[in-house]
Amino acid sequence: MKKIWLSVFFVALIVISSCSKSRQNSTLDPLTGQKSMHITADLSPDSDVVGKAVVGYQGWFSAAGDGSPLNSWQHQNLEMWPDVREYKTTYAGSNFSQAAVTQPNFYGNLGNGQPAKMFSSYDQQVMNTHVLWMKQSGIDCAALQRFGSNVVPGTVLKQQRDGISLLMMNAAQTYGLKFYIMYDCNGNSPMEADWTNTIVGAQNLISSPAYARQNGKPVVCFWGIGFSGRGPVADWLAKINWFKSQGCYVIGGTPGNFSTDTVYRAAYEALDMIMPWFVGKRSNFQASYVSDLAWCSARNIDYQACCYPGFAFNNSNTAKPKNEIPRNHGDFMWSMFAGMRNAGVHNLYIAMFDELNEATSIFKTAEDVSMQPAGNYFLPLDADGVHVSSDFYLRLVKDGIRMVKQQASYQAAHTTPFTLTLPANGTYKIINRGSGLALDAQNQGTANGTRIQQWTYSGGNNQRWILTNIGNNRYKIVGVQSNRSLDVKDNSLLHGAPVQLYDYTGNDNQTWIIAPTTNGYYTIQVARSGMLMEIAGASTSAGATVQQGGSNGGNNQQWIFQAP
Repeated sequence: MKKIWLSVFFVALIVISSCSKSRQNSTLDPLTGQKSMHITADLSPDSDVVGKAVVGYQGWFSAAGDGSPLNSWQHQNLEMWPDVREYKTTYAGSNFSQAAVTQPNFYGNLGNGQPAKMFSSYDQQVMNTHVLWMKQSGIDCAALQRFGSNVVPGTVLKQQRDGISLLMMNAAQTYGLKFYIMYDCNGNSPMEADWTNTIVGAQNLISSPAYARQNGKPVVCFWGIGFSGRGPVADWLAKINWFKSQGCYVIGGTPGNFSTDTVYRAAYEALDMIMPWFVGKRSNFQASYVSDLAWCSARNIDYQACCYPGFAFNNSNTAKPKNEIPRNHGDFMWSMFAGMRNAGVHNLYIAMFDELNEATSIFKTAEDVSMQPAGNYFLPLDADGVHVSSDFYLRLVKDGIRMVKQQASYQAAHTTPFTLTLPANGTYKIINRGSGLALDAQNQGTANGTRIQQWTYSGGNNQRWILTNIGNNRYKIVGVQSNRSLDVKDNSLLHGAPVQLYDYTGNDNQTWIIAPTTNGYYTIQVARSGMLMEIAGASTSAGATVQQGGSNGGNNQQWIFQAP
């Protein structure tokens, strides 16, 4: 009997050894079937930051007249000009300051003759629009910046940041995105008091279902650990340990050379996750991802790889060159996505969403000089000689995230279309790629609530649909027979919510964003939820339900518009 138990004991030891938290192995790419050699980090299970795509969010723009606590122009040393066509409220006719001139500059009109207008982050509709763009782009979580200089109780700066955090919470809850607080601070900044009194106390953000958790713990990040002038290692170590004692999962934003930095090593090794800052790095991304991941895995620390689209800072510092680190119409950023995939990285941080001042923003910005204030320098998206649409980097990020997550095959070069070729206004039959069946109003129904299904095309008016572009790649889709709109039932954000007929109101659950895939097919995305119109269960049977679902690249989520 002892021999049996000893045998079991040694087998158990072998199993435990084979399940160590960090190992080098050869695996099969699930999409290509090819072997790849990389370090895998079997550390924290997938949750709100592990296995996810996170984007940094500043939220620091305000305008005179926006009703915010500051109620003045803030952070307007812009390197890029935003595309503001989807914001309901924008501001013009005020003085935007530029460091490049001695007096404030008045921006009258854009190059196309339209008035130059700017948005304020202190607006729920603006925040909702940004969070929806994140959701539509496959981003899982936003790291909301909160600055050490902005947390002094009783100051107008703190009131401004507190308002932004509530706007973010509301938008994240609305669209099903996660978010967490990212403190940009020094080692001795009073973030412990801010966390206790505001984040956990007055605002109670961590009780929101949208607040990110990892390993069951609320997530907090500190950007600045190990950077020059940000404080000694003892201060950072005390701060990290205090937050961990409060039950937090702590991420550190560190210099890119953290793995060779011995001065701050004790602080790095106390973290739950490390995100080395790569903005400014120009090459050798894959080698860095591999070595950083190995360093973290050896210490049971989660690793979050950083990527960014490009960098420039000339309007804030004229000594800096224009277009300092060119985007090269997506090639530069894609090299980072490809490096992550080859390195076996599963967690990524995108720098940044709305950082117009350093030209690292991925949200919608001016395509060319016609969309920028005339007579002034800004960096347009076509600066590298290729015209791309204002949403190009959101679409590029979506494709990159899918590749990093192994939801799409590895590609050394991106294939994201620079601009979109969209269907013209008109009447169509809409055919599913997976089944070959047509979008159909069940039983030729015309009433509100009529179920939408797929069915063999017969030419009936219940299978004919009027497409109308209402701007910015957005469409309403109305049945010929019913004169009612395609609508996601109950304004739902849930996977599997059915599509139905309903009176057109212009709501986002009746607004459809159409984007090309391949061979003339398109995805049809719900503006409200960011999910795609699909056939339930990828069914090929007549009568199967049409619903919304998370993007998976399947043929059941692709459609072609054909003349009826």
